[in-house]
Amino acid sequence: MYKCSLLIILKVLNNYQRQKLDESNDEEFYSDPKFVYHLDANFRNYLSSVYENEINNNSIVLDLMSSWDSYLPQEKIYKKVIGHGLNKKELERNKTLNSFWIQNFNLSQEIPLESKSIDYCLMVAAWQYLQYPENTTKEIARILNDKGKILVSFSNRAFWHKAPNIWTTSTEEERIKYVRKVLITNGFKEPRIIKKFNDNSLNFFPFLKKDPFYCLIANKE
Repeated sequence: MYKCSLLIILKVLNNYQRQKLDESNDEEFYSDPKFVYHLDANFRNYLSSVYENEINNNSIVLDLMSSWDSYLPQEKIYKKVIGHGLNKKELERNKTLNSFWIQNFNLSQEIPLESKSIDYCLMVAAWQYLQYPENTTKEIARILNDKGKILVSFSNRAFWHKAPNIWTTSTEEERIKYVRKVLITNGFKEPRIIKKFNDNSLNFFPFLKKDPFYCLIANKE
């Protein structure tokens, strides 16, 4: 019912770029819950402010590849927030979610939601693990309504052994270009790009450095 024709999906990556150091099933790696923040407070707070400006009240929001926190501003009124991920315990702890489902996008990219049923799709520190981003992006375009938006945000952190070569071998600027290319070739308009850097020049200790912030925001084509 939800199957998307691969004939209209424009491929961006080659086989080498899809490969990752650890090719074991992702569900095994995420089988134990990780109740920690993978992004610093500066990043999380700025992301929430972006959501505050971009997401309208009474919207249906889909948080893909989510965990125990979606960083959505509590002041907003949501019609529904749907979550997706790989760890049930993490998603159960996420009190923002009204519902969720488990799915490994590196095995199956078909999203079990009706076409044009979602207002906003969020992906936080998640894109870097997609081995078939073209298929997933086409599906996101399908389920978003005509005025729908996708917001893809990330920093310079990752579980590097689970990230495909396209991510681990690229610079931060190249990663932005890569995400942009997949979006505009698979159902989205030219994205607006937000970059926020922090002055780390006075921080002589690595643990005091602040995460850079990158976000691509795109409407359906």
